Amino acid sequence: MLIGITSNTKNYVPVTNIYYAKKLFGVSVVNVNCRNAMISDEYSDFIADYELASDEVLSRNEICYIKIDQIYTAVYIPKYLVPEKSLDAYGYKVFVRLFGLMDEQSIKASGVKRLRNFPGMNLRGRGVLIGIIDTGIDYTHKAFINKDGTTKIASIWDQTIQNENLQQGIYYGTEYTREQINSALLSNDPRSIVPSNDEIGHGTFLAGIAAGNEDLNNDFTGVAPDAELIVVKLKPAKSIIRDFFMVSHELNCYQENDIMLGVKYLIETAAKYKRPLSICIGLGTSEGSHDATDALSAYLSSVGQMEGVAVSIAAGNEGNSRHHYERNMLIGTNLDTIDLNVGPDESGLYFEIWGDVPNNFGVELTSPGGEAVPIIVPRLNERREIDFIFEKTKINVYFQLVGSRSGAQLVIMRLRNPTEGIWRIIIRKKDETLPLHLNIWLPINNFISEETYFINSTPYTTLTSPANVDIPIVVTAYDNSNGSLYLKASRGFTRTNRIAPSIAAPGVNIIGPANNNNYMRMTGTSVATAHTTGIAAMLLEWGVVNKALDHMDGTDIKNMLLRGAQREPGRIYPSPEWGFGILDIFGVFEDLRGNL
Repeated sequence: MLIGITSNTKNYVPVTNIYYAKKLFGVSVVNVNCRNAMISDEYSDFIADYELASDEVLSRNEICYIKIDQIYTAVYIPKYLVPEKSLDAYGYKVFVRLFGLMDEQSIKASGVKRLRNFPGMNLRGRGVLIGIIDTGIDYTHKAFINKDGTTKIASIWDQTIQNENLQQGIYYGTEYTREQINSALLSNDPRSIVPSNDEIGHGTFLAGIAAGNEDLNNDFTGVAPDAELIVVKLKPAKSIIRDFFMVSHELNCYQENDIMLGVKYLIETAAKYKRPLSICIGLGTSEGSHDATDALSAYLSSVGQMEGVAVSIAAGNEGNSRHHYERNMLIGTNLDTIDLNVGPDESGLYFEIWGDVPNNFGVELTSPGGEAVPIIVPRLNERREIDFIFEKTKINVYFQLVGSRSGAQLVIMRLRNPTEGIWRIIIRKKDETLPLHLNIWLPINNFISEETYFINSTPYTTLTSPANVDIPIVVTAYDNSNGSLYLKASRGFTRTNRIAPSIAAPGVNIIGPANNNNYMRMTGTSVATAHTTGIAAMLLEWGVVNKALDHMDGTDIKNMLLRGAQREPGRIYPSPEWGFGILDIFGVFEDLRGNL
């Protein structure tokens, strides 16, 4: 639901509940082009929950917003009205985070071919929709065209193409229907009718792994080739948000609120078709508390409990990146020293330090050139700006004792033009009689150079958000050719010791569709997630379409996969590396028929 009004009669989304807008935010009805707010760099984006409703600053601003569900709302505020100290005014929890892509013959390893050899068990995803939220899709690829020349794509919401005539339920971007895509496929110039494309190729690859047509000449088949697709092409992140998190404008990254609205679109579209839905999330971020309290994780956990819906999430590729530091500061210990190597090519560096309550901590900093920042003590909304005398680095430090959804203490550090070399961070506990569980995460691989890392890092608790969840299926990757874990795969468990990843699926050197009717190989946990998305579609066909299991939901599917997983003798499960074992749909049905 969008709240707002505009004087432009051609390019607007109408007010649907002005009373609700006044009640929630205390706003007056103003002339606001809400669609422009959602796509323009002149507006800053936030994700609000009920606590933001009473914020005095927001209550007097002209705003637009889209209600995502009963808890979360995407809010758009003109940049000139956002307070300079917006972290202090709004709190960390409302900030939109940035997500990157989780990447760099599989169905036999997962028991698919073995299962299809049984009479009546030729599950191919028939009657199921697979939802891809990513970089788009090359709809002209033969992997997505039926034998009769029609598309197997039910619809595409391309957030990057702005059409002056908005369809109902589409707040920005353009929706392309099955009929429009079929018309384009009959044309000599398909892009003149449906101009949506996947310039990067990541979304095309994942869609193909999950639901691509068989191509024997290229030794390829999707896991659920009879499933149909709903695709969301995410728009690139706004400059104002990239600048806050110090992510280059040239890198591929996407906003949390756009992803959440993409999920909402998938759910509403599947409901319109009255079909079960298997969702693939192949994106991740190291921003946040890594405990499932962030907006996207909580939203996906809610979606994962809906009947007829399964959600699969990539674990991330941060296992050996050396981007995570963790320490348990015991009773009687009052300081910890952390060495951070900064590479030569970093124009800016953003990272977060999280400390568990009830203790809190102060921070000291020493640059590679020896300039020292004395201790910054934890106070409510403490904020410092530090300029070095002999070095070009400028540092912003923000303390958040409250204001994060997790309740943990948060320190945000932003280093502009950080000097190359070893930076020393000293953490001082406030109370020596209490322990302090400390975690620091650098940005994901795609966002910083390989030469920026912690000297004494840990590969555990490196799952990217939104993979730190209970209910959706969190997927890590392994090499099905030799049975080894993917070297770069993120490892569990979560910061609060939730069990994730859930399961391991093939994700190393996998063949899939590339642009221009080609095929290529890709490695990463998002590939493994697309594979699992196809497996979940097969189970939805069996349980919902074939009516074998009434009221089947994502929790049922996850539990079935965990029980049917292959497990190595002598290995302890659940494992931070392997979860509950290796994906095996044949094992699922062996378990269901009671084989011991």
